[in-house]
Amino acid sequence: MKPTMTDSDDVLKANGEFYRAFSEGDCDAMAAIWAETASVTCIHPGWRLILGREKVLASWRDILASPPAIVCQAVQVIHHGDAAVVLCEEIIEEARLVATNIFVLEAGAWLLVHHQASPMASTIGRQEGPSHKLH
Repeated sequence: MKPTMTDSDDVLKANGEFYRAFSEGDCDAMAAIWAETASVTCIHPGWRLILGREKVLASWRDILASPPAIVCQAVQVIHHGDAAVVLCEEIIEEARLVATNIFVLEAGAWLLVHHQASPMASTIGRQEGPSHKLH
């Protein structure tokens, strides 16, 4: 079944809620956007993989104690059945990060199961990023 515009709108709304909770330091809203029954994972920039809802939420509580000003832009949604991948750029002060947020449809709502952000190489004059390969 092909995703509808409503599906994409709902995923974008969930992604917006994630960034609202992030920028406002709202731990309750951050907890509400993460899946409760599906496995969750997170990789913050420069951190190791975090596995499990409680550990992921604990990492966010630490970050949200002093939340950075963050802007999400260049957002794209790719659907995979009952899952959706949101690719975007995060602007935090002068840093530009690329992020992947994966949502699943759980109990009728799009909930986050994975967030990963990492620094972006300068893209001035390049469309596909750096010419060297890391993997």
